[in-house]
Parts: sequence; C-alpha cells; structure tokens
Amino acid sequence: MSGGFQSKSFKILLLFFLAFTFHTNIVWAKIDRIDEKELTLEQKLIDSNIAVSKWFESMAEGIDLFLVDKQIQTGRNQTNVKIENSTYSVEGQNLTNETSLIINPRFPNLEKYWNLKFTTYDEQEDGRGASKTYLRQAPRQKNYGATVGLFKKFGEIRTAFQPRIELQDPLNVSHSLAFETVAEMERYKINPRLEFFASALKGTGIFQAINFNFTLNQIYSLTLINEGTYIEKLHRYSVSNGISLGQGISQNDAVSYSFFVFSNNRDNYHLDSYSLAVSWYHVVYKKILDFQLTPHLDFSRDRGFAGLGGATFQVTINF
Repeated sequence: MSGGFQSKSFKILLLFFLAFTFHTNIVWAKIDRIDEKELTLEQKLIDSNIAVSKWFESMAEGIDLFLVDKQIQTGRNQTNVKIENSTYSVEGQNLTNETSLIINPRFPNLEKYWNLKFTTYDEQEDGRGASKTYLRQAPRQKNYGATVGLFKKFGEIRTAFQPRIELQDPLNVSHSLAFETVAEMERYKINPRLEFFASALKGTGIFQAINFNFTLNQIYSLTLINEGTYIEKLHRYSVSNGISLGQGISQNDAVSYSFFVFSNNRDNYHLDSYSLAVSWYHVVYKKILDFQLTPHLDFSRDRGFAGLGGATFQVTINF
C-alpha cells in the first residue's frame, strides 16, 4: 500500500508540473491578443498601486524628519508594504489559509545615525534553514520588532551586528552577528555565511552555510545548498543539504526543481526527512502582483518515510 501511495503522489506532482507548462504557453500565446480595454484596466491597477505606495512613503518620511529634525538623505523613500495570502494543503490535514501584512517602514535620515529598521518578523531567524527559504510550508511567525544594526564591510566580507527588540509582553531582546561574502568564479559563485545569534527564549546558537551557484546557460542554473544550525538551549544541531535546479521560462515565469535532505542530532545524528518539490513563480504585474505554487512530496522518519503530498499557494501584492 505504501508503494501505491507513493506512486500516486508522484503522479500528482507530475500532473502539477504539466499543468504549469501548459498554462505558461497559453499565457504567452495570448499576449499579442490583449485588447485596449485590458491595458486600460492594467494601467488603473498600476496607478492605484503607485498612489498607495506614495501614501505609505510620505507617512514614513514625515515621521523620519520629525525624529531627526533635518534631512540628510535625499531621494525616494524605500518604505514597502506587502500583503501575502498563503494556502497550505497537506494530505490528511485540513486546508490552512492565512493572510499576513508585512510592513517595512524605512527612515533613511534616522538610519543614517542609528541604522534603525522595523519589521513584522525576525528577518535573521527567517533566513536560517532551507525549510524557511526554499521549502516554506508554514506561515511566518509574526514577530514585531525594531532592529538597531551596525553594518560594515571588511574587504569582501560583509559584517552585520543587529540587536533586535521584540515588541511583546515582556519585551524580548535578540542579537545577531553575521559574516558573509560571495566569491565569484568564472562559471559559479560560492556564498559562505557564518552567524552567531542569541535570544532570551532559544539561548545562543550558530548558523553556518556554504552554498554554490552554477550558471549552466542562459536558461538553467544549479544551486547546491549546505546549511547547519545549532541551538545551545535545545542541544540541537539541524542540517539541510539540497540541490535546486532553476529554469527561466520567460521574463515573468520561472520554475525550480528541488530535492532536500534534513538531519539532526537528537538523540543521535540521523536522517530526519527528505523532500521533493517543484515550484512555479509567475509575475502577473511587474513589482506589484505575483504568485507562487509549490507542490511537494515529503518523507519523514516519524511516518516511516512514507510519502506525504502537499502544496503551497501564495499570492503577494507589493506596494
């Protein structure tokens, strides 16, 4: 029965991919037949997005100038607002849908002194591990806070020290000290990263990664991912190893094929799970509206490595 279930799951995954390709061809075949009325509607959507963006930017600029009392930085304010609606489906479980609002107000004049930034989630923690970057299958944990960062570049090494105050009761403080660089070779890039972090809830920890990106040709690229995270309070070392093949279909469409292996040391170092995924990313309106569909097939130790299918669908609106 387990073999039949896995075969069925693989067929579902293949069906998703064929549907992706078919839809992409239809979309580009219809581009030349867009009439004037549709272009007018598109322009209205773009104008509305610009109006909302400018309102957020002017509000942030007013707060910025009020706090600093003089203008140091000039140019357009880079405040951005993002609305995400994510739907998560896993075999045998209820459908999960969540809409989140991500506001990133930028105060360039204030940041000239303090490098201050406000976010609705912990950007540093969100970037640790392939399960949060390449294979996200659950909503981000909402965690409002302010970061006072110090950024410095020593040669080719980028250094960032970012204490973060989390706006909760009681207040929680976390710290991150990261070193990162990118070594560019003729046909590939190497991206090593080392981060020391600490928080009141999870204790101290360390994250290390060394990823390789190969440009195969104008359409395909290959990324090798090697990441590990150690959390002292849990005495847990989690490792992610994977490969992701990216395919550029058009200016607005891209597909990636990924395989990841996850391991940890509790109680002894062992294989915990592995996952297969195909992700299709499509830009509906440039820098305004996009969506991503990711069917995946997961094999975990807790289930005896029997296949468990699922899919994630995310729509994003940017202002």
